[in-house]
Amino acid sequence: MYRFCLLLLLILTACSSEETGKKEKRPQEKTKIFAKNLNVPWQIDFYNGETYISERTGKMTKVTKQGKKVPVSLSFSKKVLSEGEGGFLGFLFDPEAGENHRAYAYYTYQEKGKVYNRIVSLKAGQASLKEDRVLLEGIPGGSIHNGGRIKFGPDGKLYATTGDSGDDSLAQNKDSLAGKILRMNADGSIPKDNPFNHSYVYSYGHRNPQGLAWDGDKMFSTEHGSTNYDEINGVKAGENYGWPVIKGDESKENMEKPLLHSGRKTWAPSGIAIKDSKIYIACLRGEKIIKVNTSGKQMETMASNHGRIRDVQVHNGALYFLTNNKDGRGTPKQNDDKMLEMSSF
Repeated sequence: MYRFCLLLLLILTACSSEETGKKEKRPQEKTKIFAKNLNVPWQIDFYNGETYISERTGKMTKVTKQGKKVPVSLSFSKKVLSEGEGGFLGFLFDPEAGENHRAYAYYTYQEKGKVYNRIVSLKAGQASLKEDRVLLEGIPGGSIHNGGRIKFGPDGKLYATTGDSGDDSLAQNKDSLAGKILRMNADGSIPKDNPFNHSYVYSYGHRNPQGLAWDGDKMFSTEHGSTNYDEINGVKAGENYGWPVIKGDESKENMEKPLLHSGRKTWAPSGIAIKDSKIYIACLRGEKIIKVNTSGKQMETMASNHGRIRDVQVHNGALYFLTNNKDGRGTPKQNDDKMLEMSSF
């Protein structure tokens, strides 16, 4: 009987080890709260040793060098429409903000009963941000699929993601600003080397892209699929990324397949950051941060059990990310929403 029990124990241990070997690799997570009680935060940016966080409600929070959370006086020329997936979304400072005191924002507004998004520049004061120029407006918007991420590329141009606003036919229409990644000069003018003449459109055929990042001069974006088949794309100038014609591993002439997709699972990927050729992906529905190399392989989960995650940034050797449990689709926990810091990643 003793020998039988011992043999059974060895078999069970071997099976358990084999099963563990099949599981996704998960490093030990070390996080701490950097800021709490935020209200649907959307994008993180760092400037002059302080942290700025846009909030979809039309507010902005700054975390000082001393770790104190303070509101920033924010003035837009149009009222922010914070409904559905719209609101004050993308925000970042100019790379030369120390000299020109300039920042940029992407927000939703309403005009004559229709919903749009616009990209504006702001003048940064000591404790305020005031809109001083509209760079681009009339971007189709709606209760869903507003895109909203803005980032400066390594070429010094300002890029923006736009959603299809719930009308998937717009993604394939190169004359529409919806369902695109846009590229512009910092003053709002169209770069002469854009892929389509006299057009802001850099790439098209997108459903609802919400993340932008670069590995050297290679651009990557995230994109929400329709209930599943979420995508990570390697983005090239002038290319068509297929929505709503193809998804997943489907192919069609002159349409790009994704670097990586979620298959029948759902990630709802939003912000991304890249460090040492590793992509860090903030997942809303997936409620985790995924790390994957830029070849689309060796995936692992970096953070979980925090709920919906909207943005992720690498700064000063740490990984920072935002929860979005108060966006109407999550289950808020105590002190939500939060910005968290991961020192080992």
